[in-house]
Amino acid sequence: MSDLTPRPRRRLLLAAPLGVAALGGLGFWYMLSGLQNGSFNPRGVPSALLGRTPPDFTLPPVEGMSHPGLSSADLRGLARPVLVNFWASWCVPCIIEHPQFMALQAEGVPIFGVSYKDRAEDARQFLSRRGDPFTRLGADPPGRVAIDWGVYGVPETYLLDRQGIIRWRYAGPITAEIMNEDVKPLLRRHA
Repeated sequence: MSDLTPRPRRRLLLAAPLGVAALGGLGFWYMLSGLQNGSFNPRGVPSALLGRTPPDFTLPPVEGMSHPGLSSADLRGLARPVLVNFWASWCVPCIIEHPQFMALQAEGVPIFGVSYKDRAEDARQFLSRRGDPFTRLGADPPGRVAIDWGVYGVPETYLLDRQGIIRWRYAGPITAEIMNEDVKPLLRRHA
């Protein structure tokens, strides 16, 4: 008798890959049905900060710019809702969203920027070329503040209400569609 493995155990080992494949298929079906009815957002990455105030931080201004830096104290007791945008000059999607921020700035919406893992010279050139929508701009060269906020990558934008509570987060570029369907209604709601 050369077969030392009992037959029921062998069947279980053969069935395990089939079970994993079935679970994967079920998850894929759930994702597709969610995409169809709008309940699944592939960009929707949950944030532990929603409904809370941001972590304590202090960022210096970007060297050579006239903007004040940014700290958690600047995000308390606000006159109106603000956007906090993590961006970088080397970030291609940041170029896509930049016109939306310029339009919001022209409407008087305060936008606070965090220059993420960027050189001051590159950040200055980016804003000089494309326009500067930021009311305040902090430099986060090592990216530590971004980690505390739970930033996955740039661009990433947060909406804070007048009490400084994070009410919305979006990972990716803010397009005109997202601006009209999400950002502007949220700014009105939390005004």
